[in-house]
Amino acid sequence: MTGDKAIRWATIGAVTAVAIVAGWVSYRHALQVVSEHGETGWLGRAYPLTIDGLIAAASMVLLTAARQRARAHWLAYGALSLGITATVAVNIAAGLTFGVVGAIIAAWPAPALVISFELLMIVVRSLAATPPDQETGNGLADLKPALTHSAPEPTQVARDSIEAAQHALAASIVAGNPLSQRKIIAQFGLTRTQETRVRQAVLAASNGHPADEAAMAGGDR
Repeated sequence: MTGDKAIRWATIGAVTAVAIVAGWVSYRHALQVVSEHGETGWLGRAYPLTIDGLIAAASMVLLTAARQRARAHWLAYGALSLGITATVAVNIAAGLTFGVVGAIIAAWPAPALVISFELLMIVVRSLAATPPDQETGNGLADLKPALTHSAPEPTQVARDSIEAAQHALAASIVAGNPLSQRKIIAQFGLTRTQETRVRQAVLAASNGHPADEAAMAGGDR
């Protein structure tokens, strides 16, 4: 395991531990408050999950958007804000019986839970922002010398290779797992410039603009 991976997993482990403890304490505080205000039995035990569960659900949506390098829906941010407000309020209410200090102590798990989720999202965003050329540990870096010597000249690349690359990239985006630059170059024998033009054409087509394939095919000449 490389140093970067060790740090990454240590961070994820620490964040997960804080989230579990803070989430459990926050749940107990919320259970106390709802029980004192008429919600008992299984309904009372399930009710607190609607608060911290909303935070978890919104955070997962934001994490997914970060992994796909896409802009998250505004509803995810709204749900996260609402969940944060609710969990802080219910934790403070649980501690008010013991005065101001008790309220502060009881309120702490709420921001700890939210911050732990945010730290996890920072880790995921940093992974999503890593360029394909900087990937390590999976053998992709070893392909660079071979690609440099074996990639065909632009004039030798068949037009159907460019079209096939477009279709493959579009399908991978729809599936939620876009092909990396290196994979497209290796699979279809394109140059970096051609791969860039393929990617631009697919993005343009997704926005309703026709792809200029002729310009792509001759752009390296």
